Amino acid sequence: MAKKNIDDYLQEGMYGAKEINPAERKVFLGTLRERVVFVLTKGQVMKAKGLKELEQKIIAHPDATILLNGNITFRYFKPYRQLATKHNVLYTTVNNRDAESNYGLVLTYGHAVDHEDIFLEEKKAPKVEQKKKNSFWKKLFGINE
Repeated sequence: MAKKNIDDYLQEGMYGAKEINPAERKVFLGTLRERVVFVLTKGQVMKAKGLKELEQKIIAHPDATILLNGNITFRYFKPYRQLATKHNVLYTTVNNRDAESNYGLVLTYGHAVDHEDIFLEEKKAPKVEQKKKNSFWKKLFGINE
């Protein structure tokens, strides 16, 4: 590795240390995609979804860490914090006001694990057909659809 010269020190002092994939780190709450085991969106966290799936992932990966999005009100994290405490898993809140992430919770390692399926799959409720109501004008003029 090459020695740092004065320009490198000046650049680092003015702009901060160089990061690999800074955009990816902003999205995944400071970590890289290849280190992520499981992710919940902000909406899923606010609705307390994915608790059972998260517990299964924690049991399978006890050395992982949970990252919580600091842009979400702290009260939404209570069931997730309780789950982490129950299984002795470290968790931390990531407060980065400059980064906008759609993720509310990330279960991650400090090294690459490269899991393919990291997102919670939500089952959609079956559609219920609503009975069409005929309007007054349709009844008056005998119009059928």
